[in-house]
This record gives sequence, C-alpha cells and structure tokens, in this order.
Amino acid sequence: MKRVFLIVLDSVGIGAMDDAAEFGDVGTNTLRSASKGSCFHMPNMAQMGLFNIDGVDWIGGISKPSALYGRMKEASRGKDTTIGHWEISGLISKEPLPVYPGGFPEEIIREFSALTGRGVLCNRPYSGTEVIKDYGDEHVRTGKLIVYTSADSVFQIAAHEDIVPVEELYEYCRKARALLCGKHSVGRVIARPFTGTSGNYQRTSGRHDFSLPPTGETMLDALKGAGKEVIGVGKIRDIFAGRGITSYVYTKGNADGIERTLSYLEQDFEGLCFINLVDYDMLYGHRNDIEGYAKALSEFDAALPEIVSKLRDEDILMITADHGCDPGYTVSTDHSREYTPLIVYGKTITPGNLGTRNTFADIGATVLHYLGVSGEIAGTSVL
Repeated sequence: MKRVFLIVLDSVGIGAMDDAAEFGDVGTNTLRSASKGSCFHMPNMAQMGLFNIDGVDWIGGISKPSALYGRMKEASRGKDTTIGHWEISGLISKEPLPVYPGGFPEEIIREFSALTGRGVLCNRPYSGTEVIKDYGDEHVRTGKLIVYTSADSVFQIAAHEDIVPVEELYEYCRKARALLCGKHSVGRVIARPFTGTSGNYQRTSGRHDFSLPPTGETMLDALKGAGKEVIGVGKIRDIFAGRGITSYVYTKGNADGIERTLSYLEQDFEGLCFINLVDYDMLYGHRNDIEGYAKALSEFDAALPEIVSKLRDEDILMITADHGCDPGYTVSTDHSREYTPLIVYGKTITPGNLGTRNTFADIGATVLHYLGVSGEIAGTSVL
C-alpha cells in the first residue's frame, strides 16, 4: 500500500530566481533571512540535504544526505499560493492571474455592494493587520465591509464577527467569487474575520479561501479518477476549490497541521496526503518577522523525527514550498519570486542531488509515477 505525504512549507523560498527582477524581488532569500533568527535550528532537514541544495551557500551541507534533494524553478508566471500549488500539481499557468495595484474597478465594487447590501471601505492594497487597525472602527460604526487586495491575485473581505457573523461573511465571499469571473478571475476571494475592540483588533482562525477552480487537469484529478485517496490538510481543499479531493481537514496553524499529519500517518489508505503549513507565510513572512519565521521552521524540524518514525516501508515523504516571502526583505512584505526546495525521503528512495529542476510540476509527476497513475499533467518524475 503506497502512500505519499507531500508537505508544503508555505513561502519557504531558498533564493531569488533568475527572473526575480521582473517581479521586483532581486536579492530575496526567505530561508537565508530566517536562518538569521536567534533560535534557527534545522539539523534534521540538514541531514536530509536541505543545505546541500544548489545555491544554498550560507550554511554548509553535510557529506552524506539521507534523501533526494534539489531546487525547483517556477515555470508559471506568478508567485502566488494558488499558482504555486497548481504547478506543484502539474498545472503550469502561462498567464498571470489579475492583480489590482490601484484597487478594484468601480463597477466591481458597485456590483459587490449591491449583492451584499453593504458599502465598501478601503479598496486598495493593504497589510491585513494594518487594514483592520485603520478601518476597523469605521467598519464597526457603519457596517461597511473592508475590501482590500495585495500584490497577489486576491479579493479580501475583512469584517468584525460581532457586526458580520462568520457564516454571513462566507456568503458574501461566495457572491464575490461568482462575480469575479472572466478578466477579473482573481485567484482567491478570502474571508478575513476579526474580533476585539478599538485599538486591539485581531484576526481570527476563521479565515476561509474561495479559490478559482484549476484551469486544467492536476495530479489530484488523476489520483481521484484512479480511485486513490487524496487527503487535503490545511487550505489544500480551498486552493483547488475542492476538485480532486476525496477528504480534507482544515487546521488552526502549523502545530495543528503537524498533528493532523501524524494522525494520517497512522491511518490505512493508498494515495496522497497533501499538507499545507501556512504560518510561515501568514504570520511571519508578510510581517517581516525573522524571529517568528526562524522559530516556526525550527519547530517543524523538531517534529520531523516523529513524522519519519511513522513512515511505512512503501511511504515517501516530500517537502517543498510554493513561493517565497522573505521576512528580511524590507522593500516589500509581499510574496517573492524564489526557487523552492524539494526533499524526497523514504526507505525506497536512493539519496542524491537532483540539481535544479525546471518546474514545480516535477513534484506532481513524481507523485503519479510513484503511485502508478497516469495523467495529462506537466512535469517529469524525479524518480
């Protein structure tokens, strides 16, 4: 019974790609910045070959890594969670998803207000924590929805839970998702509920993403079509709009995601367990929090021996990322166009250097290859 556990360390890039200048990301390196944190400690990932990967030259590698290791290049035109995960799953996006550096067009905002019966505040790129600080009081007073975006293809709606109950906010997001189609097909509509009082507003764990369905076949579709299990942990189900998923569980953060993964390691199934650990991106990268990022990476590394101990003889563990979000890059708090790491570990895997791969899609191709499933996806198996 073959199982693949694919863990995405959300935003853990390992250095700017050659075309980073086109994205305003020259010099970014998420892992290098995080390694400057006082508590950074990743001996288990080091043993697997993390610091032997091409371009990782600020920490020395080891003589005999225990896994396959390599560097992944993004072939899609983007640096977004949606595009990154789609490419990991074998779908390359040749055109970028729409972004709105000047805010959303008036006709979109007008129609959204008509659909919800509420006015709109902000409507421009903004930090998620700053936007509720700056617009929270007016939202509470008027009931208007805080709508904002970022450098990514997102339409985000923030609302206080006492003013707009979470389920009502989700319904507004569904209406926005239906509205944002055609040339305005943003990657994600995101619900951003918050609580608290003036001067002390805090976002909750009730975030929910309403994603654009994948524009082509992914490894998830192929696996489900072949009768394999496809288990989503964290925001995986949302990223793929539920397509190709056979079961899923949402998580409250990295620690919860790791615990869910450990639980699935104890269960019998044949197929893929696809895990997203989002805290690196959401809590630390976007907030330029080097210490927090370093701590979160160290915590994952400390959990790795238990994960490995539960792997069965035919299991493989794959660890990668979907883009960068350099906590030390003060020019921007947005995602960064970076190479990502790939670690492939298991009792059936012969360790070695994969070099630099031309697309994240090699991951999806590897999963299908290992599980004996054919699919019309991009990529070449590393096996």
